[in-house]
Amino acid sequence: MTKKRTAEPWMSADEYGRQMPRFTVNLLVRDLERSVTFYQAVLGAKKHYTDADLAALQMAGLEFMLHADHAYDQHPLAPRLAASGPRGTGAELRLFGVDPDEIEARARAAGATLVQPATDKPHGWREVMVADPDGYIWAIGVSIGK
Repeated sequence: MTKKRTAEPWMSADEYGRQMPRFTVNLLVRDLERSVTFYQAVLGAKKHYTDADLAALQMAGLEFMLHADHAYDQHPLAPRLAASGPRGTGAELRLFGVDPDEIEARARAAGATLVQPATDKPHGWREVMVADPDGYIWAIGVSIGK
């Protein structure tokens, strides 16, 4: 694992790992700084910590991480990370309780890829679908009731 950080992290990996929730997301990204900017500006994520290797973020109660590709250069996934094109095809990251119209407006203002505008869906959500800089798809919405 190649580390580019030059200082000590905000907490040890062991300490951080032990306080993670039962389910979380870790996305591997090509350009960590670009991705952090997207998650803050478009999806409203709050940054706990970031360095050249890792970003620890929170969004509507979801604790999640971004790791730079270089941090996985010795991992079995490394050959897949070298492939070009969007990542995460076939998976939607769904987050409930965030205003999709607000996310759509932020996505448009930031020039982000809007996969689907905010739409009322038969499954009871009003949702927007937006792609992050690496192509991971987020479906974000709220209940529209009956």
